[in-house]
Amino acid sequence: MDESANIPLVSWGFPFLAEPQRVATLRGLVRNRLSDWGLQELSDTAQLCVSELVSNVITHVGCGTPASLTVSMRRSRLRIELRDPDARALPTLVEAGDDSEGGRGMALVDALAECWGVELHHDSKVTWCELIATASVPDRQADSGTRVARAAKVLSSYGDGELFSTLRRSRLGAMAAEAAAIDVIADLLHWLQLHGHDADDILDRAQTHFEAERDAVRLSC
Repeated sequence: MDESANIPLVSWGFPFLAEPQRVATLRGLVRNRLSDWGLQELSDTAQLCVSELVSNVITHVGCGTPASLTVSMRRSRLRIELRDPDARALPTLVEAGDDSEGGRGMALVDALAECWGVELHHDSKVTWCELIATASVPDRQADSGTRVARAAKVLSSYGDGELFSTLRRSRLGAMAAEAAAIDVIADLLHWLQLHGHDADDILDRAQTHFEAERDAVRLSC
């Protein structure tokens, strides 16, 4: 059996307290993450599944329960996992009547997801579901190479192109490239701030995106 088939290409996790006011935050984080991964087609469905899984914990385990959400992409499958510390309160698929105010949570997940289930551990459980994307996550090494080439093209406009080509392997060339890269990042942050965006938030998201792609490339090697 090829063990590499079980290694997620990309993965992201977030610990939180299961409270109603956290649902919107989690939906937004998932939306941003899937946008970074180029999986906008799954965004609405994934957000609904996350909402129902979190609501299920709030209702059946308790408000304020410490939990964690993990979203990963393996081949063409997006997997959503919600871990909570109660291995006894198992989610069940019930048939809710037309007038019922509750009971539709896992029925909705069952209808939206390709499959779902529960993994029991000695001190917790993981409720998961999987969605199918029409296309798998692109090859991260090829994508990384494209990004590097694009960055190099931008950097050349911030310095002497001939200097970059002749000194790129020297210490001076490396220092010049680093300084140009800092200028690029600073100019982009100024542009974002000028247009009403939170530069610090964008920088944090970019760092998270970079780390996720870097880790994905390492796993694929």
